[in-house]
Amino acid sequence: MSTMLFGGLTIFSALFVLWCLWSLCLGRVPFSAKAKRVKFEKSVLSAARTFILSYEDLPAYMDGGEHGAAMKRLRGAWEERNVDACRETLEELDAPKSYAACREWLDILVVSISVAMAFRAYFYEPFHIPTGSMQPTLYGNHSETCSPAQATFLDKAPGLRWYKWLLTGKMYECFTAQIGGLLRFRSTNTGHYEMFVVNGVDGTMSGPMLVPTDVLHPQETGDGPYSHRACLPNGLGDGDMVRPGQLLWSGYVESGDFLFVNRWLWNFRHPRRGDVMVFSTSGVGKSPAGTYVGRDGSRYEVQQGTHYIKRMTGVPGERLSIVEAGVEGGERKFELRVNGEKPMTPRRVAQIQNHEKWHEKAYPYAGYRPSFGVGQGMPGRTLAQPGDEVVLGPGEYYACGDNSPSSFDSRYWGPVPSRNLVGVAGGVFWPILTHRWGPIE
Repeated sequence: MSTMLFGGLTIFSALFVLWCLWSLCLGRVPFSAKAKRVKFEKSVLSAARTFILSYEDLPAYMDGGEHGAAMKRLRGAWEERNVDACRETLEELDAPKSYAACREWLDILVVSISVAMAFRAYFYEPFHIPTGSMQPTLYGNHSETCSPAQATFLDKAPGLRWYKWLLTGKMYECFTAQIGGLLRFRSTNTGHYEMFVVNGVDGTMSGPMLVPTDVLHPQETGDGPYSHRACLPNGLGDGDMVRPGQLLWSGYVESGDFLFVNRWLWNFRHPRRGDVMVFSTSGVGKSPAGTYVGRDGSRYEVQQGTHYIKRMTGVPGERLSIVEAGVEGGERKFELRVNGEKPMTPRRVAQIQNHEKWHEKAYPYAGYRPSFGVGQGMPGRTLAQPGDEVVLGPGEYYACGDNSPSSFDSRYWGPVPSRNLVGVAGGVFWPILTHRWGPIE
């Protein structure tokens, strides 16, 4: 709901800015007396034309009818664009109704909501990416650590910081311990950790402070599973003692990408490998094997009743595997294989396979690799170890994040059934000032 509201507000804001610019081009200052007068005159003439078209064929409004003379005056006033005469004649023919303005706005509101809901349900639906499992193609909530001294006036000024956030999605935050006690972290499903302090004497708890996941896991930017203990850049970890006023973390909290999901495209063609797919998680990974215990001891499972975004790497009837492909720079290399071959289409899949950059401002892809869930995979369904194979049945699709080292995806919990598919990611509409803005490939 919050995603839909934000998407609607963003579109409304953009249209409002365009309307203001258009008004200035026409020589009218928005909300000035002249602009209000022009708007009033247009509304009166429009109302007169609507009344004429609606009633001119009724006997009572024809020549010789009860209202024939008044209708003739109204038609003449409208043809001459005489606003005052039109208004007076309209009041004579159609007496003002009580709460007319409220009725008009209610009509507009009902129609607008209906159109927006229909558009969202059948054409394009706004979607927010919470985690970094699709990096570097798409970003979830992430961070950029900096000291308070590095923050600029634009970052700290109460009003200006929101303008910066509106364009870039970046908001400077500085979190200090409100009370003394034990520092605690609580993971969420929104790409954040809740950070708070508990006083060990009286049990008092500070208010929660939301920090992006990559603040505590800088080398693992996705949605897990994580290999290392959650730890702040200054070395503070869960259970450490902090004193009142101690600096915990400062830096930029950057909102995840907001995009439109194309819900109609798959009605005209079948899903293809390389599509960035959005799907419902209901019923996905609900078997006991769907719960994964990471090397840091944390338990991970598919959050039911929400939506995930991944890249489609396999379609029905294909045989998938991830195999070892040598050693480079002291690290093992892996490749995705489909029916025994290395897929090199579409272009984005080839770039992931070859560890290339998709944009000059992006870092290289890490390639595909197994999940390495020792003893926790589902044979024939997951890709836990090099050489494991999955044969997709009818209506089954394989979903893998572009950030393969840190993406909780089909490699851990198996294929996605076709009934769960929502649509293909169309384009990023916010933040605006980023290289990711625009169509998604």
